[in-house]
This record gives sequence, structure tokens and C-alpha cells, in this order.
Amino acid sequence: MPLADLERLCSPLADNQGMVRTKFSFERDERKAVVFHSELEVEVKMVCQRCLELVTLPIHSECDYAVVREGANTQSVPKGYDVIELGEDPLDLLALVEDELLLALPIVPAHDPKDCQQPAGLEEEPELSEDEVARSNPFSVLAQLKRDPNV
Repeated sequence: MPLADLERLCSPLADNQGMVRTKFSFERDERKAVVFHSELEVEVKMVCQRCLELVTLPIHSECDYAVVREGANTQSVPKGYDVIELGEDPLDLLALVEDELLLALPIVPAHDPKDCQQPAGLEEEPELSEDEVARSNPFSVLAQLKRDPNV
């Protein structure tokens, strides 16, 4: 499906070009309950928070779902399955795909550190000398009191 069809997913992205590859496997488990497995893959372009350039990130999501009637007891759902409650309305797979991909997006998009450069104008902080470290330590007074036998 086209990435541009997923409006909520496209809002944090720098570009909405590309295709989402989806694969769903529906079956009944040993209890005859409806379960399905989803596999989603897409490459998205976001702004790297380290260098502020575009970064292309591969997003992959796999989930297992158990389908139950709305209001039914979910205690019998096997571990490892997310529960989807269905009422009168049919399952909206497009919304499900969009939700899963939103959850799979990185919180802080960034290039691999070895491939990323800091923006121009940002310099690394200079190393402090031992005298500056000792002078700026607010607990150095406590260390001196600890060494003083008269205290």
C-alpha cells in the first residue's frame, strides 16, 4: 500500500514517498479462535536529531493478534497475543497497520553514530583540566572534612 495513504504516519516524516509491504496470516488456533499474524515493512525518511539531515530508516513490525467479540472475556487469550475486540463494525486493517507502524517509529531518529556528523557551528566541549575539575566539584569541601581527623 502507498505510504501516502497513512496520513497519521506521514505527519512526523520528512517524505511520504514509498510503499508499505504488508503480510497477514489468518488462521484458527487449537481453541478454534481466530488469530492472525502481521508483518509490516517500510522505509521512512525522517530528520536526524544529531545532524539535522534526512535519514532513511527501515521500519519492521511483527505482531500476533487474537480476535474476540466486543465485551468478551479476554482471560483465555494465550500469552503473546494482542487482543482485538470486534463488534458490529468490520476490522479496519488500514488503521491497524498505521497504529503498528506509528508504534515502531523511533522516538529519536538518528543516523548510525559513525555515519553522522554534527551540524556546522557546533563544537565539542573542551576537556577540563584536573585543576578545573577539582575546583568545580561542589563536594570537594566534604572530601577535605572527611580527611581532617579533628572533625
